[in-house]
Amino acid sequence: MAAHAAASLGKRVVILERFRIPRYKTCAGGLIGASLKALPEGFTPPVKATATTFTFAMRGRRGKTKAAEIPLITMVSRDEFDARLVDAAVAAGATIYDDTIVTRLTADDAAMRISTRNQGDLSARVVVGADGSAGRTAAYVGVVAEQVYLGLELELVTPHDQAAGWANRVLVDWGTIPGGYAWVFPKGDTLSVGVVAERGNPEQTRAYLHDFLAQRNLDRQEIVVNSGHLARCRTQDSPLYRGRVLVAGDAAGLLEPWTREGISFALRSGTMAGRAAAKASEVTSATDVAAAMAIYAEEVTTTLVPEMQAGRLFLRAFTRHPRLFYAAIVLFSWTWDFVVNSISGNLSFAEVTKWRWVRLLLRALGGKTTPAAA
Repeated sequence: MAAHAAASLGKRVVILERFRIPRYKTCAGGLIGASLKALPEGFTPPVKATATTFTFAMRGRRGKTKAAEIPLITMVSRDEFDARLVDAAVAAGATIYDDTIVTRLTADDAAMRISTRNQGDLSARVVVGADGSAGRTAAYVGVVAEQVYLGLELELVTPHDQAAGWANRVLVDWGTIPGGYAWVFPKGDTLSVGVVAERGNPEQTRAYLHDFLAQRNLDRQEIVVNSGHLARCRTQDSPLYRGRVLVAGDAAGLLEPWTREGISFALRSGTMAGRAAAKASEVTSATDVAAAMAIYAEEVTTTLVPEMQAGRLFLRAFTRHPRLFYAAIVLFSWTWDFVVNSISGNLSFAEVTKWRWVRLLLRALGGKTTPAAA
């Protein structure tokens, strides 16, 4: 993510993060339209597969497949995708400190002192934190999580006798855990299979994954990657910067609460953060630095936060009535058109919830009073 900011700026920056993907990092790697539109100009993602069809199921049953005329999701492996972003940053003039662990951030008079485990102390006029929701920068800025989700994922060798059936097709299963879901993403020789649910009952989440694999005859397949991660969604008033440190992507708790999609939020907020960091690094007074940071916070608040607020409305309604969502998508063409346009990046949840009848319906289905800002 920091690499994308560098590639966008064309300026010399230093990336201080452990680049090699940790074991707990999810590798789902599904890029939707908003993600693709946010990539640097001329950047070509390392595509493993695409999907034009979606199969929706309820508790492993009642699978119904819907098709689109264009690919809806582009599949990548996160290690390859992130590596290519880093290469783009280097080409734009970035200096990479690979596998460097930041241990402490300290504010000096006109810069930040960054203490590292294996590079000593470094100084930076501005720090862009893209080190994940449990990283140093999120703690330093004071990001507060409103919701925390547990994601479990396996990357499996694609069964030879199922390869044709999974080609170009994504499966999403609803209804087993309130607010949670399971998925299968095709990636050519492998399948990404996982579940996501609210944190608090890991045994139930693991059992869901086990049963889901068995239902799809995937429980005996060779496991290439076995990973788990926590995804954190920020409170609406959670800070986005502190002094000369700003946070983006997972570090800022930016993701869509219903689908838990976060790559597009990371790419878009990273671009915004890069612009703000460039401006803040060119000024000297604390007042001017704060003004540049405030512009970043305002940009996130006006563009990404409304999408998150709308996602909360959908999540609350979906948690209580997954069968209604399933029926609406598989029975009505206009609902499928909404799914196609939202995944393609042509229509956001925020735009849909501007329609008064949609807001009222979601609030009625959700059962609880939503925040006034939503």
